[in-house]
Amino acid sequence: MGTLELRDVVKHYAGGAETVKAVDGVSLTVAGGEFIALYGPSGSGKTTLLMLAAALASPDSGSILFDGRDIGEFSERDGARYRRVDVGFVFQTFHLLAHTSALDNATIKLTGDGCTLREARRRALPWLERVGLAERVEQTPETLSMGERQRVAIARALANEPRLLLADEPTGNLDSRRSREVIALMRDICHERAIPGVLVTHDSDATRFVDRVYTLRDGHLADGMDPQLAASSL
Repeated sequence: MGTLELRDVVKHYAGGAETVKAVDGVSLTVAGGEFIALYGPSGSGKTTLLMLAAALASPDSGSILFDGRDIGEFSERDGARYRRVDVGFVFQTFHLLAHTSALDNATIKLTGDGCTLREARRRALPWLERVGLAERVEQTPETLSMGERQRVAIARALANEPRLLLADEPTGNLDSRRSREVIALMRDICHERAIPGVLVTHDSDATRFVDRVYTLRDGHLADGMDPQLAASSL
């Protein structure tokens, strides 16, 4: 059971005449079995924080640890292995291969790690069944609904049984009912597998289905839902 820990993390970007303080001294711990939300408007720093947790960017200062390992000190090779082995990443835009079955889309991380296609399909199939697509495994993205496509993306993220789940606005293309289903599914998987999970969202309704909510404003983190942000999203 891993733990994700951020300690005084800072990430700034040059933005013309001024510096953009995307993440500005954030400290946060997500324990195994806990599914949290980073909530805030566009530009608040929440996606940058997720990229840092995935070792897709390095902090300017502070440290990010997973299972005691400092992600910020990873080499490019170590970062790639971390994302391939330890991280399940769910994107808003699915990133599924066109004209390719749901089953084969779900095997991509496994085959990329040297697994045979036959073995990858054997390991991915239970995850498609888990997300409710047992009868749709041979369908291609073009024949699936938006909700079904996102569930394929979740199965793909989980097929290698990662120890950390990260989701970047995964409900942005879904209606409210499908959004609730997707968030609840990811929460349940984190609980069942005792892995930490982080959801990035600007949807206040989505935050009802997580264990804890943190609000981001201008790179700063606060516990709970910001009432002003919540009201503006209604």
